[in-house]
Amino acid sequence: MKLKLLPSHTRPREKLLSHGRHSLSDAELLALFLRTGIPGKTAIELANELLAKFGGLRPVLLAQQKSFCEIKGIGITHFIQLQAALEISKRHMKESLMQGKTLSDPKHVIEFLRQELRDQTNECFVSLFLNSQNQLLALDTLFVGSIDQATIYPREIVRRCLDYNAAAVIFGHNHPSGDAMASAEDIRLTDRLKSLLLELDIRVLDHIIIGDSDYFSFAEMKKL
Repeated sequence: MKLKLLPSHTRPREKLLSHGRHSLSDAELLALFLRTGIPGKTAIELANELLAKFGGLRPVLLAQQKSFCEIKGIGITHFIQLQAALEISKRHMKESLMQGKTLSDPKHVIEFLRQELRDQTNECFVSLFLNSQNQLLALDTLFVGSIDQATIYPREIVRRCLDYNAAAVIFGHNHPSGDAMASAEDIRLTDRLKSLLLELDIRVLDHIIIGDSDYFSFAEMKKL
């Protein structure tokens, strides 16, 4: 059954236009991508099958092509469209940060890092380089490691700070284990970087660790 055959107040498209995108359920958002169902199933029912199979919207977006397309009525085009939407969302967040606005709201940085890092299977260490007005100059993924650690070279971080003429920096990395709590090594590394950069008059504003459903901010925890 096509979505247009559903009662008007239950159609995701009309609901979005009348009440905004936030009013739609996960299944309704997915149904807009699927557009049509198959004989005996609406697009919303197919979307609910996807959500049930993978256990939620996030696992659906992270699913591999083969398993994603195993449901009857779900094809490669649907997979491509969802992957493109996910990448558009990530690039929109990054572009918003790069527009020269002052990073006065830590929540924006945390949300960006969550999108960039949470689903990485290896540990990644990123740096946001800022000017004296806390405007973003550059954002680099500096180190990529194994599933449980990444080797960090402070000399390379110092070099990048000088290359960008940064006045401040925000560090971020993920814990693929899902636990966002800072380890003893994370604390030692942060203290060392802060000391090194302080000698160059470069401020470390925060070091944010991204877990599966939580984060750890050195600044929030007053560990800087």
